[in-house]
Amino acid sequence: MNEPFMLRALAAGLGLALIAAPLGCFVVWRRMAYFGETVSQTGLIGVALGIGLSINTTLSVLVVSVAVSLLLLLLGRQDKVPIDSILGVLAHTALAVGVIATAQVSSTRNDLLMSILFGDVFSVTAADLRWIYIGGACALAALFYLWRPLLAASVHEDMAAAEGVPVAQTTAAFILVLAFVVAIALKIVGALVTIAFLIIPAAAARPFSETPEQMAFFATIFALLSAALGLLISYSADIPGGPAIVVVLAAIFSVSMAATLWRTTG
Repeated sequence: MNEPFMLRALAAGLGLALIAAPLGCFVVWRRMAYFGETVSQTGLIGVALGIGLSINTTLSVLVVSVAVSLLLLLLGRQDKVPIDSILGVLAHTALAVGVIATAQVSSTRNDLLMSILFGDVFSVTAADLRWIYIGGACALAALFYLWRPLLAASVHEDMAAAEGVPVAQTTAAFILVLAFVVAIALKIVGALVTIAFLIIPAAAARPFSETPEQMAFFATIFALLSAALGLLISYSADIPGGPAIVVVLAAIFSVSMAATLWRTTG
């Protein structure tokens, strides 16, 4: 467990857990799970652009993620086509275009696809850790600043607007922060772990929480525990790190649901 690659993987997992878990509470409250999946799948296009243009792939993924998020904000203003349908179209289109683009720019496209979709947390570099902790600190600072107006808008948009909350601007800022975090995490741990960190800890914490702050706290604890335990299991059993983390997250969620059912029926 003292190998440098293992310590970097642990630092990356814990860092992403600290960032994604509180952010994921709003993803769950606002029912935006499919949004995160859509943005993450566009990351393939960003990676392909980065390779094709010989620029930093994390930066190219960030640019594409923000552009897609702004497009989704624009499309969400119309009321002719439900937003979940738009997300479905964009998610599958982005995945298809990303696979094609990746095939054109990379001779090892299968390895690259596996890396983006499923990640390789054990290949984290010092530069990746700087992206996680510096970028993550900025994202958490933005979330802290947005917490109250965003919470009000998540509970009831019309009431929040009546109380003077700038709902549209707050929502747009949150979506950009979410896109930023997805872009950082995607290149490092892959779409699977990124979406899992954003959804599962918050979903598992919800039954035990009486306040939004409690939910964010429990979600963060669950995410940190899953990152550490998942990597330990991965190292001990020689299995992929990202999927191991997701399996631990799923186990915690299962225990949470079982406890909820027991309290409901008991």
